[in-house]
Amino acid sequence: EADETLREMEEELKYAPLPFRNQMMSKIRAYRRDLSMFQRELRSTDLGLGPGSQGDIKYGIFSTENEQSTHLQSQRVLLLQGTDSLNRASQSIERSHRIAAETDQIGTDIIEELGEQREQLERTKSRLVNTSENLSKSRKILRSMSRSKNTLLVGDFIVLLQLHSSKSKHHCVGFSTGVQLIFSSLLN
Repeated sequence: EADETLREMEEELKYAPLPFRNQMMSKIRAYRRDLSMFQRELRSTDLGLGPGSQGDIKYGIFSTENEQSTHLQSQRVLLLQGTDSLNRASQSIERSHRIAAETDQIGTDIIEELGEQREQLERTKSRLVNTSENLSKSRKILRSMSRSKNTLLVGDFIVLLQLHSSKSKHHCVGFSTGVQLIFSSLLN
């Protein structure tokens, strides 16, 4: 079961971010070494429990079942601790995988939002270009209207000047000077 958990952890690490992957791979290698050591010790303990086996030689004639049971119990505790440690590491990898998926989703959302903002900016730019073109056309029209108005005013003044000059010759000089001043200010 511990071997299976280690294999699953290694499989999960393939999808983890690189810095985290390297760190966790070294931990998994250490867990695998610990597991191998626990398994060897457990096998040697199991082999040593039978009658006439090396366990009797190892513990000699003073060996009791209680000592063997204590040794077996400590081996089981170590194995359970190793399995627990592997489970915690597996949970940590799962959390990291979830965080990586969430980060990926956030990145995708940001890219989509930036794309929408770009489209909005391009539409705004297009509207500004159209507005600028319309303003240029409006200026031309206003200039043309201003020139037409000035031309009409000049024509009106000329008519007034002629009317006035025909009525009185001696007032014409002062009046024409005033009209010339008005025309020069209109043309500038």
